[in-house]
Amino acid sequence: MVRGAARRILFNFLIGFVGVLASHAQPFSLPTANRAVLDPVDGTKAFAPTPGRDWHSGTFGCVRSEGHQFHEGIDILSVARDRKGEPADPVMAAADGTVAYVNRKSGLSNYGNYLVIEHVIEGLPVYTLYAHLKEVGAGISPGSKVKTGEQVAVLGRTSNTRQAITRDRAHVHFELNLFLSDRFDAWHTKFMAGTRNDHGMWNGQNMAGVDPWQLFLAQGKEGARFSLRHFIQSQPELCRVVVREKDFSFARRYAALIDRNAKAEKEGVAGYEIALTCHGAPIRLIPRAESELKSKARVSVLGVNPPVFGSCPCGKLVTKSGSSWALTSKGERLVGLLTF
Repeated sequence: MVRGAARRILFNFLIGFVGVLASHAQPFSLPTANRAVLDPVDGTKAFAPTPGRDWHSGTFGCVRSEGHQFHEGIDILSVARDRKGEPADPVMAAADGTVAYVNRKSGLSNYGNYLVIEHVIEGLPVYTLYAHLKEVGAGISPGSKVKTGEQVAVLGRTSNTRQAITRDRAHVHFELNLFLSDRFDAWHTKFMAGTRNDHGMWNGQNMAGVDPWQLFLAQGKEGARFSLRHFIQSQPELCRVVVREKDFSFARRYAALIDRNAKAEKEGVAGYEIALTCHGAPIRLIPRAESELKSKARVSVLGVNPPVFGSCPCGKLVTKSGSSWALTSKGERLVGLLTF
């Protein structure tokens, strides 16, 4: 007999699967008119570099501070200017969705003025973020419905960093994220006491991204065959961890990322095996029965992909001691938030 937690997993899986069958993949559109982003080789006209670096420093991943600093999105250069030489590009919704968050107080974030839009594609809630905006549209507020290509803001160069964004580097910082926990506020209060949280659940710590540039290129290459779920789950895995938690908000929200496991459906779910990218995005979950769990620890590292570990110096989620792998404090914090 299928037990309670396993029954919920099976139900959510079937609902997500039916949703995928009932809808076509919804490709994302570019958030500005800068189509140089679609060049798979030369990003000179597409991405804003950091001072003294080349365009690669404006892309996603371990591209800052000699590879030791993570950049969460892509910095798409301005292609339109007003009479004063300031950026004037319309910023558009990358897909149909609902505005989740708007920050119009540029001094409260390194991102300056920014907004977050939720999209549900193939049963997957994903979140695009648009930052350093000159202004957000007057009618754009949480709950607003937006259409693909609809203008939601104007590109700018707002931030609260010590080094201002110069006119020649004006860009929109664009991200594609998964949402980690519905209980972020409570987690922050418990584990980050004494630190500011000006953005509630929309704090950047509560989102984990995948590479938007590779997404746009994959769409162009695969066309109607493009699947967002496949794209997310095809990201390089850094590691797999096992958690002895069977009910947490990420698993409920991302049922479409859960693989079926007949043993867990039959015996009951005792925990999850979770695949993580080196940047902390959980891209695959597998429910596990008690008989499949080898460790009594609440969280354990099942395995690490050494080539991905070696190519990702900014990840810092796992560390090796002798022949054993373990989560770093950063990795423990991520998994703790994910399963809180």
